[in-house]
Amino acid sequence: MANHSLEVPMTARLPRLAALALLAAGAVALTASRRAAAHAAPAAPAPNPFFAPSPLPFQAPPFDRIHDADYQPALDSGMAAELAEINAIAGQSAPPTFANTIEAMERSGQLLMRVSLVFNGITGANIDDTLQKVQTAEAPRLAAHRDDIYLNARLFARIHAIWLRRDSLGLDPAQRHLVEKYHTDFLRAGVALADSDQAKLKALNQEQAALETEFSRKLRLATKAAALVVAERKQLAGLTEGEVAAAAAAAKERGQQGLWLLRLINTTQQPPLASLQDRTVREELFASSVTRAEQNDSNDTRATIQRLVQVRARKAKLLGYPSWAAYSVADQMAKTPDAAIKLMTDLAGPATRKALAEQADMQALIDAGKDPHPLRPWDWQIYAEQVRKQRFDLDESQLTPYFELDRVLRDGVFYAANRMYGLTFKERKDLPVYQPDVRVFEVFDADGTSLALWYCDYFKRDNKGPGAWMDNFVIQSTLLGTKPVVFNVANFPKPAPGQPALLTSTDVTTMFHEFGHALHGMMSNVVYPTQQGTNVPRDFVEFPSQFNEHWATEPTVFAHYAKHYKTGAPMPAELAAKMKKAATFNMGFKTTEYLAAALLDMAWHTLGPDAPPQDVDVFEAQALKDFHVDLANVPPRYRTSYFSHLWSSPGYAAGYYAYLWSEVIDDDVYAWFTANGGMTRANGQRLRDMILSRGGTEDAGAMFKAFTGRDPYVEPLLEQRGLTAN
Repeated sequence: MANHSLEVPMTARLPRLAALALLAAGAVALTASRRAAAHAAPAAPAPNPFFAPSPLPFQAPPFDRIHDADYQPALDSGMAAELAEINAIAGQSAPPTFANTIEAMERSGQLLMRVSLVFNGITGANIDDTLQKVQTAEAPRLAAHRDDIYLNARLFARIHAIWLRRDSLGLDPAQRHLVEKYHTDFLRAGVALADSDQAKLKALNQEQAALETEFSRKLRLATKAAALVVAERKQLAGLTEGEVAAAAAAAKERGQQGLWLLRLINTTQQPPLASLQDRTVREELFASSVTRAEQNDSNDTRATIQRLVQVRARKAKLLGYPSWAAYSVADQMAKTPDAAIKLMTDLAGPATRKALAEQADMQALIDAGKDPHPLRPWDWQIYAEQVRKQRFDLDESQLTPYFELDRVLRDGVFYAANRMYGLTFKERKDLPVYQPDVRVFEVFDADGTSLALWYCDYFKRDNKGPGAWMDNFVIQSTLLGTKPVVFNVANFPKPAPGQPALLTSTDVTTMFHEFGHALHGMMSNVVYPTQQGTNVPRDFVEFPSQFNEHWATEPTVFAHYAKHYKTGAPMPAELAAKMKKAATFNMGFKTTEYLAAALLDMAWHTLGPDAPPQDVDVFEAQALKDFHVDLANVPPRYRTSYFSHLWSSPGYAAGYYAYLWSEVIDDDVYAWFTANGGMTRANGQRLRDMILSRGGTEDAGAMFKAFTGRDPYVEPLLEQRGLTAN
């Protein structure tokens, strides 16, 4: 079953124009949709490792030679070099052709992309004060650099001339699609605006970049500061010994010996709320979560958000759109905000009705107990577990001993990839990493050839961005002769020394989800870097990741990895059956909290340019009420003040609906698999050949229709979520 919104969305999954904007903003992760070049890098001091391609396999980053001081000079030199290349393309006297214009642009910017991919990857996963300063300084410069390219009238004249003749140039389908994409991207960037409006747009672009970087910094610090310090061991009753030890280790790491620290993850609800028995501690943890960025201090994000909303709306107006949502969705599968909103509001009624029924079940359980009290949001998770135990004789504590991280990875995630696509994996301990917890694997294709490198960085750190994601350190392109170097990042609690890394069922789903994105990047087989891997519409990009979640519970895969961490015994069939039976339990809550966040996103980004500054708290409450998702005990998965998808990743502003849109597709494709033999190599190869390897070489809707033979149905999604009428 798809479990959307598990991650911080990466710019690797965005079209080139949006990716450039995100790069300018210093977003949490980096685009893999940009161009790389065959041109030689400019002369530079030899010690800087970015000024030449890495000598390591796959041009993997030489992290043992990279220092904080290397990034800024490489970024600045990279921008200068790329701009010189772009100006040479725009100023040439030869008539425009695909080769001397489009393909030449695809070859440009090698140095900037090399450093940017690594820089944004590290600032997302392992930032420090020096890199934060570099990010803040470079964000507006990168925004200006992007404008220097996309507002270049001479360059666009060449692209436009090619676009006009696209049907007569003998282009193959991928080349034609690339020409159309360039043409659209330049128009959406504002190249056709008058000079005065371009000047306004440039100023807004730089301000947006600075604000998005500011939000990211504030949220990271606010999340760190809001971690709950617990003074007495008895207050942690309900947590496992391993979880208590991890909390003690986290406190010790911050110099708080003898205390316990419960760090926050990015979502509203926090995992310990499902087991903490002390109701006061639950309330304190929940309050820390929902108010983390609303403390009226230097890390309060609300003023930043107010201004960012205005800046985006004013940009949209300059570009000819009534709102940022209208601008943002126009080149996606949904096409209009109304289409995205309709999908969500059509689901809101069934979801909230089921959530209220779930609430009634929990309230009845509370009322029958020794301490009756009204259910509150910080109670939901623990009483949901009790109802699940009562109804299905199942709770999460029974499952986690069977989900040891390394076994889930090797015998689950890797095993499924082998079953589906013939891939095999070998750990590489000879390649440098940016942090000791990071691991590297070489990925081999079914014929034994080396396909990709894959890095994983799974444990929570204070200097790591929130959520979970995938991105690239090196992108795939046959034009450039580069193979993919892909990484996954998550925020699983790090066990205390000597303790196993045990996962929740949600964590397991997250691993499969993010690896689905990684597969999309690894199996890319395209010529042009702009079209590689995950560079597809954002409301399609979550399809491969959500589809891959299904294999977490496929019986043969599940049996292969769900084994007790101490004994190696498989999960008893009776327990596995209970887990399967309970698969749609609490789905009213999960769907409603997602819809509340996604509709809140749309409410903010359908504001027009003349709307006055909004009080964040008042606006949020009214928006939830207007969309009929204002359940007191089901707060949004992300509240406005810590909704990093929106405020530090502009490609997902007015785009959080994409998880649901993609889920319609993923559940429909899974239904096709079910009807056609299930998890077979033949079916996996068909998916790889027709979708996963093709990246952004053609229309996403056309790829889906070619695979299934029809337009998508919503019924499989409703069935997977247990929202069909009884």
